[in-house]
Amino acid sequence: MATGAVSTTPVSARRGPFQPGDRVQLTDPKGRMHTITLSPGRSFHTHRGIVAHDDLIGLPDGSVVTSAGGTAYLALRPLLADYVLGMPRGAQVIYPKDAAQIVAMGDVFPGARVLEAGAGSGALSCSLLRAVGVDGEVHSYEMRPDFADIARANVEGFFGGPHPAWRLHVGDVATCREVGFDRIILDMLSPWELVDLVSAALVPGGVFIGYVATTPQVSELVEALREVGGFTEPRAWESLVRDWHVDGLAVRPDHRMIGHTAFLVSARRLAPGVTAPPRRRKPSKGAEAYALRRQDRPAAPRPAVTGTDVVGEPTGAEPE
Repeated sequence: MATGAVSTTPVSARRGPFQPGDRVQLTDPKGRMHTITLSPGRSFHTHRGIVAHDDLIGLPDGSVVTSAGGTAYLALRPLLADYVLGMPRGAQVIYPKDAAQIVAMGDVFPGARVLEAGAGSGALSCSLLRAVGVDGEVHSYEMRPDFADIARANVEGFFGGPHPAWRLHVGDVATCREVGFDRIILDMLSPWELVDLVSAALVPGGVFIGYVATTPQVSELVEALREVGGFTEPRAWESLVRDWHVDGLAVRPDHRMIGHTAFLVSARRLAPGVTAPPRRRKPSKGAEAYALRRQDRPAAPRPAVTGTDVVGEPTGAEPE
C-alpha cells in the first residue's frame, strides 16, 4: 500500500500565540517535561495542581503558567528533537544528532526528491520533510505495516496532518521503480545489497547515505560502493555529543553523553560511465584480508537492473 495522493493540508507554521490543537511542552522547576495538546475546556492534571488549557490558549510561545497548586510551568512548543525522543516507537528512531548529520552532510535541500528506507517510526522522515519543504518529495519505504502505521501517525502528529511532500510505501525498497532521486538514505540491515538500485535511481551528483550500526556493516557497504564503481570515494564517520555543566567558574563535561548510535557512510553518484580517479592508499592487511574473505564466499544476490528500472513489481504498492 502507498499513500501517494498529494495532500492539500497546510503544514503548521509553529509560530505565534498558542492555538487549539497545538502541542505545548510544559517544564516544571525540576526540569521535568510534559507535552499536551491544547483543547478548549480541558485541563492538565498533575500532583502539583491543575493547569487549564484555556489559560495557555492565546499566550505567546515561551510563557509561564501557574498551576492551581502554585507551581510555575514554562510553556514552549516542542522542538522536533523533543518530539522525536518522546513520540511512540515501533522501530528504534534515528537520533536527532544523526538526523542532523544526514540533512546537513547529505545537503538535503528545499525541493529535493529523496528516497528513504526504512521509515521506522518516522523520526528521519520528519527531518527530511522539514528540509525538502512542500515542493519536494520524500518516498519512504517500510517493510512492516505496523511500523508504517506508527510512522504515519508520528509524522502527521508532528505536522498537524498529512504532509504534501510525503509518499509512504509499505513494501520492500528493492521493488522501487522510481528514479531521479537527488538523495537516497538507507537505514537497513544490508544496504550493500542495494548498491545497484542506488546507482540506477540516484541522479549524477546526488548523495547516498547509509546508516548502519556495526563496523562489519561499514566495511561491507564501503567496499560494495567501491566495487560497483560510479561513486566518489565513500566516507564513513560517527558523531558523539557531550553536554557540559556550567555553573560560574565550575565548568566540566557532564558525566553522561550520547555516544555511539550508528555509523554514517556517504558517497556521491558520478556521471554515467565515469570512474573516479583511484585514491592512493598505503598497502593494507585489512584490505587484503577482506579480498581473501570475498573469494571464499559466494557473492550476495542483488536486484536485477535493466536500464533505469529495478526489475519486479512493488509489493503492495499502488500507482501514484
